[in-house]
Amino acid sequence: MDNPKDIFSYTKDNSTAPASALPMTNKEMKNLGRTSCDIIIVTGDAYVDHPSFSAAVIGRTLEAQGFSVGIIAQPGWQNKDDFMKLGRPNLMFGITSGNMDSMVNHYTADLRIRSNDAYSPEGKPGKRPDRAVLAYAQRCREAYQGVPIIIGGIEASLRRSVHYDYWSDKIRKSILLDSKADLLIYGNGERQIVEIAHRLKANEPIRQITDVRGTVVPLFESNNKRKDESLSETGGHSMPKQAIDDIEKNAAASIARLPSYNDIIDAPEQLAKATRIIYSKFSSGNRDALVQCNGHRDILINPPAIPLTTSELDKVYELPYSRAPHPYYGKKEIPAFNMIKFSITIMRGCFGGCAFCAIAAHEGKTIQNRSEGSIVKEIASMQNRTAGFTGVISDLGGPTANMYRLRCANKGKGAACAKPSCVYPTICKNLDTDHSKLINLYRRVRKLPGIKKALIGSGVRYDLALKSPEYVKELATHHVGGYLKIAPEHTEKTPLSVMMKPDMACYNQFAEMFDQYSKQAGKKQYLIPYFIAAHPGTTTEDMLNLALWLKKNNYKLEQVQTFLPSPMTISTAIYYSGKNPLNETANNGKSIPVPRGLKIRRLHKAFLLYHAPENRRLLQTALKEMGREDLIGDSPKCLIPASRGSQGARRRTQRVKR
Repeated sequence: MDNPKDIFSYTKDNSTAPASALPMTNKEMKNLGRTSCDIIIVTGDAYVDHPSFSAAVIGRTLEAQGFSVGIIAQPGWQNKDDFMKLGRPNLMFGITSGNMDSMVNHYTADLRIRSNDAYSPEGKPGKRPDRAVLAYAQRCREAYQGVPIIIGGIEASLRRSVHYDYWSDKIRKSILLDSKADLLIYGNGERQIVEIAHRLKANEPIRQITDVRGTVVPLFESNNKRKDESLSETGGHSMPKQAIDDIEKNAAASIARLPSYNDIIDAPEQLAKATRIIYSKFSSGNRDALVQCNGHRDILINPPAIPLTTSELDKVYELPYSRAPHPYYGKKEIPAFNMIKFSITIMRGCFGGCAFCAIAAHEGKTIQNRSEGSIVKEIASMQNRTAGFTGVISDLGGPTANMYRLRCANKGKGAACAKPSCVYPTICKNLDTDHSKLINLYRRVRKLPGIKKALIGSGVRYDLALKSPEYVKELATHHVGGYLKIAPEHTEKTPLSVMMKPDMACYNQFAEMFDQYSKQAGKKQYLIPYFIAAHPGTTTEDMLNLALWLKKNNYKLEQVQTFLPSPMTISTAIYYSGKNPLNETANNGKSIPVPRGLKIRRLHKAFLLYHAPENRRLLQTALKEMGREDLIGDSPKCLIPASRGSQGARRRTQRVKR
């Protein structure tokens, strides 16, 4: 693996004291003694100066490098006015849709418009446009021509290559080309943005910054032939012809070509092929770059960024965040902040490889860990700076609750491993599953002055937890507030295999162990299982069996999830192509069944909410079509009661007979 420069080792030209909050107005800039911003971050979220909000993390990291940073949060996108309120940036615009993809933020899986936005003041919707990155990039260009535009965050990261777009039901080109941005950062982004900012400050033209890991750059026009047969340069921000050879020599072991935009349009299974290649290159030890033709333009996807070291990650989280919304918002509440303001992030990344999840595509498979000391320091900061803290930490976690300090024991090959999951179909023999460091962290946090309880709000990976009964005991005894979130996702083997999730025997084993330790602790505690409806590979019969399992176990779910085909996941490639990207012979070479269309998707969701009166008619019709009328009625074995109309008709018939 490369040995990159520590992101906090760059030379700073000034020693400007950090701002109490990054400026959002000219008045704030003047109060800080600044006449301009080196970098302006445009975000679709309200600006909350907290390490759980991406704009704050990137902004504070750049500020620590000596750059003057401004924030334009949720600008009006109908014209360029809001994009000019901090003036022309000296170095660049950095654009993100925010912590969520703007389309996921706006629409449910049923394509209904959401009635709220947790990342906006008072939860009000309509503060950001659809496809926010595209809209913001357009306005930044209109505001100040010639200023480099760099896009990043979850929306850009997962659209870095040709992808299927569920909301338009079309294949779309890389968002880098659609936005006409100069550079795309994928992943968390601190290492990339710091290097890029310093190179721009050194007067290096943006078009020459082509070799940064964790970035995507536009190339010259292409005829979609071999990697060295691209057409001549077209100007603008195009890459010089020599660049591919230089990258292959210096930054990448080799360059592989992905199926092109036209290939995927012509043959949906090519999206599955592209996904398979991309997923094989997620590991931090990968040195291969990818090239993909998008119509008449190539893009170069550099290898992933090298994960931050523990020291670097500690420093990122120890930057002087105010841990509060910007004063601009006054007393207006921001729901997303209320959900996380008493939580602590202890790690990043996930090696679980669930087919429907994009965490690995964004954050990577390698677990990036904070030190115990840094975590304790942040807890002290939260106690001192976050109003309303009562001594209860709402979460000590990350993408997964129990991957802290877990890693591949094969140091020589682990970083370059191409497997999408370290735990499916079975836990890899090279994976260190020792939970002792996490247990020690929990115990240390519990002993801190003023801490009454530290809850675990992140989802527990129960197949890993079973490797450490001591962890399950610690969890059940001290860190559950009555309910623990857990995600079996389904009960049936075929959907679970497509999802790359462990089978229900594993879930049942964990449930028994959790119940045992809860009883030993003298506590009544319950698992709250999460399930997905309408996932590829799921039939209506599978959903019926899941509903019967829920009823048998007396679960009446209040919140359920319908599969949403978000860009760059394995499940989305299956949804579009009907083929499993990771196993072309899966399902005996046949297409995987995919529940498409709102009618079937709503039916699958209704099975999860079998107890809701509004779903009875839909389920009654489906059960009759399936020949399962035996499940309609008032006996305990029935899934749903007979409709009132049917009961009334039977009573009238009985009266006539009498």
